Amino acid sequence: MTPADILSRLRRFLLVFSVMLMGGALLELWLIEHTADPLQFVPFVLCALAALAALVALVRPRRATLLALRACAALLVLGSLLGIYLHVEGNYALQREISPNAPAGATLFATLGGANPLLAPGILAVAAVLALAATYHHPALVKENKAAAP
Repeated sequence: MTPADILSRLRRFLLVFSVMLMGGALLELWLIEHTADPLQFVPFVLCALAALAALVALVRPRRATLLALRACAALLVLGSLLGIYLHVEGNYALQREISPNAPAGATLFATLGGANPLLAPGILAVAAVLALAATYHHPALVKENKAAAP
């Protein structure tokens, strides 16, 4: 087996694993009924978009599909960061409402362990980074020089 074959298999593994993580995240979001607020639909849309882009890149690894995957993965990372922020903000607001006179350290500690899990949105970033890693130095991203050198 050549190094190119090994790299191709590794890229395929990264994309498949990324799609599996995104699919698992979508299933979990649906099971916990993450639909109370219109903003809660953002991870559904971004995850589905990135999973579709990863599947297309898996089947047709062309320059355009890989660049689209990179764009979708970047959006998924941004959405993940937004989700982490919203979870922290929600936990903090709840803690301030429950214990308005609590010391800052206790409020911070309770915020980190609150009802909204902080790392749940982070799995979307992990899936996106795996998809991005699959495109790293991908041969399909190399522009071919069509002009003949003299």
